[in-house]
Amino acid sequence: MTSPTTHPAHQRIFIDKQSPAAYHALVATSEAVHAVAADAGLERTLVELVNLRVSQINVCAYCLHLHTRAALRAGDTAQRLGVLAAWRDTELFTPEERAAFALAEATTDPKDAAAQETAYEEARQVLSDDQISAVVWVAITINAFNRVSILSKHPVRRPEGSRTVISGRDD
Repeated sequence: MTSPTTHPAHQRIFIDKQSPAAYHALVATSEAVHAVAADAGLERTLVELVNLRVSQINVCAYCLHLHTRAALRAGDTAQRLGVLAAWRDTELFTPEERAAFALAEATTDPKDAAAQETAYEEARQVLSDDQISAVVWVAITINAFNRVSILSKHPVRRPEGSRTVISGRDD
């Protein structure tokens, strides 16, 4: 039997709807983290790139959909979003962004102590203490949202009236 908080296709509980007080607390945390990031001087595009990188690692389709749109609205490019998973292999990202990605990865998968130390060393070269703290908080928060969406199986739907178009190469 489904309730208003479940999706009939998969019978998962949408935990954000089932426990709205907890979800609203997470949203409030996210709002506070965005304010901390802005106060630390982090660009909105960087915050969205961190959200995307963590969501790539966690394979959260819903958050990837949401934050891709947010990054584009914030002014980032399809090219940069398309190569984000391979950020180490391109020069499209600034030293600050690269440091933020390494910190976000270390936050998302903290079991590699050497990677954490390297990430912190690199971040210390280009980010302030406030910026380092903000990036870690952004990563912590999106990790929590990823878990909500993954475990709820939040769907990503194609917008009505859209169709898939496959075009030629654009080198």
